[in-house]
Amino acid sequence: MSILVTGGAGFIGANFVLDWLAQSNEPIVNLDKLTYAGNLENLASLQGDGRHTFVQGDIGDRVLLDRLLAEHHPRAVLHFAAESHVDRSIHGPEDFIQTNVLGSFRLLEAVRGYWNTLPETEKAAFRFLHVSTDEVYGSLSPTDPAFAETHRYEPNSPYSASKAASDHLVRAWHHTFGLPVLTTNCSNNYGPYHFPEKLIPLMIVNALAGKPLPVYGDGMQVRDWLYVKDHCSAIRRVLQAGRLGETYNVGGWNEKPNIEIVNTVCALLDEMRPRADGQRYATQITYVKDRPGHDRRYAIDARKLEAELGWKPAETFESGIRKTVAWYLDNADWVARVQSGAYRDWVATQYESAA
Repeated sequence: MSILVTGGAGFIGANFVLDWLAQSNEPIVNLDKLTYAGNLENLASLQGDGRHTFVQGDIGDRVLLDRLLAEHHPRAVLHFAAESHVDRSIHGPEDFIQTNVLGSFRLLEAVRGYWNTLPETEKAAFRFLHVSTDEVYGSLSPTDPAFAETHRYEPNSPYSASKAASDHLVRAWHHTFGLPVLTTNCSNNYGPYHFPEKLIPLMIVNALAGKPLPVYGDGMQVRDWLYVKDHCSAIRRVLQAGRLGETYNVGGWNEKPNIEIVNTVCALLDEMRPRADGQRYATQITYVKDRPGHDRRYAIDARKLEAELGWKPAETFESGIRKTVAWYLDNADWVARVQSGAYRDWVATQYESAA
């Protein structure tokens, strides 16, 4: 038996692959296009491990998908691959449509074709797990209840619209064709191997480099924060026991405004890697023009996942963020290598234009 993972060299996908193989000997076939956010160095510890087969390729390549499914005969497909950065979707939405919508469609069609060839016992046991986001639900006011699985879809960015489309495709392939699917919608992830364009790693990297810490608008945009390894454990649990056709929201029960996150990171760095001049890292905080259509608040109601499958996050935000900052301090070489010229150009363009 084996599983096929798409996007397994990215942030969440790589953490999932590492956690899976730390707890199971079931092999993984890892398909990743290796765009700017896909990094094989995330999987360096698996070099020479026969349980991990890496294939560089596109989920939109039907010939490749058909070959991998026939060759490796997976019992499940876990779909992490996605363009996922809201800012990038504003500047270049077409990549998000190509990967998140058309790519997901082609993957679903390849998996459906493969699934239809399986013997009945294997067909009944097969699962397609689609990893999505809370951003498909839109934005909440300060007094709105958290997103439940029944909340209507109101995506506000090209990124969230493309993910909403992929969610709808997955649902349709279940209801129309009977494909045994599961969907998870997660809140903001953080933790090791996070590409430093997202809030927490960007703050850590810029703080250590003595650069400004750019905070959009007033910094009061609220997100629910989920430690990535908790997310991975939730996905394993949903794959194991989730009800077919169902959606499960995955959250950390940690609603916090962005500026509080930034100040927490600064305080941890003050403790763990003090500035040479004795000043506080918070003096580097710089407020910049808010991005277009910036959702004000996300919050996940994860009670369904707890009630049905017994899952709860193991980390508090305080324990998870401390582990995250420590990881970045201990892995400065990884940070230096991931910061390619293309990455530096992107950050400069984005935040200079927003100032």
